Amino acid sequence: MEYITAFWVGGLICALVQILLEKTKLMPGRVMVILVVTGTILGALGIYKPFQEFAGAGASVPLLGFGNVIWEGMKEAIDKEGFIGLFKGGFTAGAAGIGAALIFSYIASLLCQPKMKK
Repeated sequence: MEYITAFWVGGLICALVQILLEKTKLMPGRVMVILVVTGTILGALGIYKPFQEFAGAGASVPLLGFGNVIWEGMKEAIDKEGFIGLFKGGFTAGAAGIGAALIFSYIASLLCQPKMKK
């Protein structure tokens, strides 16, 4: 049942984002920023953790989950290091995900023939 819940919640998030892309003039980069900021805000309000417990990977894999990871890292770093943690925490918490995205996208560019859209 956990897989089904993760699938439909993740699919619903993706469907809502697709509708947002189709029905507005927002560029994909701006929609991605909206998702990360929304995940951060939901984490700060304490809404994201119960949502993630319910949805599992359906909530933690999309960009909403990345925003929450950044928030959790900032909160932890602020508790440990004070004001400077506001700037360090998000980078520390998100470093593994960002690093993996860069490495895998580089490998994909070596295996495929990337072309610019015209």
